[in-house]
Amino acid sequence: MHVAIIGAGLAGLTTAYALERRGVRVTVVDRREGPGLETSFGNAALMHPSLVAPWNEPGVALDLLRWLGRDNAPMLLHLGQLPALAFWGLRFLAESSPARHKVNTLKNLRLALLARSEMDALRADLDIAFCWKKTGVLSVSRTPKAFALSKEAAHHVEPLGVSFRVLDRDETLAREPALAPVAGAIEGSVHFADDERGDAHAFCTALVDRLSGRGVRFAFNTDIAALATAPGRITGIETREGLIEADAYVLAAGSYSAPLGDAIGLRVPVRPAKGYSLTLHCPGNPHAPAMPLSDNSVHAAVTPIDGKRVRIAGTAEFAGLDTTIRQPRIDYLMSLLARIYPRLAETVSPQDITPWTGLRPMSADGVPTASPTLYRNLWLNTGHGHIGWTTCMGTARLVADMIAGGPPALPLADYSLDRF
Repeated sequence: MHVAIIGAGLAGLTTAYALERRGVRVTVVDRREGPGLETSFGNAALMHPSLVAPWNEPGVALDLLRWLGRDNAPMLLHLGQLPALAFWGLRFLAESSPARHKVNTLKNLRLALLARSEMDALRADLDIAFCWKKTGVLSVSRTPKAFALSKEAAHHVEPLGVSFRVLDRDETLAREPALAPVAGAIEGSVHFADDERGDAHAFCTALVDRLSGRGVRFAFNTDIAALATAPGRITGIETREGLIEADAYVLAAGSYSAPLGDAIGLRVPVRPAKGYSLTLHCPGNPHAPAMPLSDNSVHAAVTPIDGKRVRIAGTAEFAGLDTTIRQPRIDYLMSLLARIYPRLAETVSPQDITPWTGLRPMSADGVPTASPTLYRNLWLNTGHGHIGWTTCMGTARLVADMIAGGPPALPLADYSLDRF
């Protein structure tokens, strides 16, 4: 059996690995010059089953209205995108009810825990280096209300296997001394000791190297014009270099999955949520954090990657497929860093800060999609939003189960297109 995968980011490459392990011949096609150069490139570098709640949390409708036109807002909606977001947006808001949000959070958590198990197996199999470390994550709160909600959320996911410890202010500072300058603003934190960090782009690069040695073919610098179809099936991938044919196909092109699907009458309920990150090159900086942190009051995460780099990531901007790096959003992200680690923000030179933006493919319910489609030989693996690094190995396992056979590791209906 030969499977062609569109997309060489985390979703596509982990699917290629899962299929190759089952003895499937695989070709991966991507328009960029190498792997992991789109959304997978500059993410928060966190694999965190503890923090997988969809962004459309209860009250998001009022927040979006309150934040309209504000570049210093965690989530920014451009009015010009309203027509493209109309039907998707209605479902996005419908899924923000407290009951639906809890259901979707648990779907994400089950997928993330499966992904963790699959990643453990991959690391044992390939022994690749990508700055992986089980560092744990501190989820910091600044008000009593936020702290209470954070503890409640932790207890909600505990029965599924997420261990945590509640820390007061002093315990939080003992765990992360770099927070000392803002000690007075911290109410407490929840420490999730089992969460991990890793450089997603380094992972993608190393995985391509290993998969190439196992016979997986990669077609980089290959623009995809369209998917060729016959009644009920895909017959090939049309490119400038010619038609790439296979027995089955996986559409794992992130936010670009939707326009490719639209062209063949396949509705992919995914919209791009533009995210930003800053990578600080600060080896030896005494004010750098020792462990990853998520500050739920500013909607940002800060991750020390390898002793030389620290990354801050956050915000969502509904701006279509525009990947322009906008300075006001960079300034906003830098202001968030200053609120969390002011000494670090003060001591890093501008020339040592690398800005980045990428399009997170967000499903209307905040849950990734791993699913068959109306074409009997086409599957989807997309819609991961802000948790792609955390869940990609899980959706890869589900798609490989469906294509190559075998009992599904999770209820497929939870991640199917049919839920829409």
